[in-house]
Amino acid sequence: MAQRYRQEGDMSAQPVDIQIFGRSLRVNCPPEQQDALNTAAADLEQRLHDLKNRTKVNKTECLALTAALNLCHELAQQTKKMREENIKKAEFLNKMEQRIRLLQQVIEQALPNQNCISESLEQAT
Repeated sequence: MAQRYRQEGDMSAQPVDIQIFGRSLRVNCPPEQQDALNTAAADLEQRLHDLKNRTKVNKTECLALTAALNLCHELAQQTKKMREENIKKAEFLNKMEQRIRLLQQVIEQALPNQNCISESLEQAT
């Protein structure tokens, strides 16, 4: 989303000034992602204030590191949850494929003349 400001680089990214916890930060950000950047900055700002109020820690560096650690933990939990959901979906799809194959076998056995019908259709075309 954002990169630390540099003079050279991606021409589509523009320098954007954001405020986090009383500090100014200039980052490069494509115009179409500026709203997301501002939302992320506001979220981080809120997390830092909440953390400061909960822990009574006043050192900005400690608060920032703790917030970063919390965010990494949340990301790891969400990643694990998504993997588990994907495994469940894959298992469900495998079961459905097995059921479809079984249903096809039942239909083929129930219609012994199906091959004759499909061969006749192929010859007609």
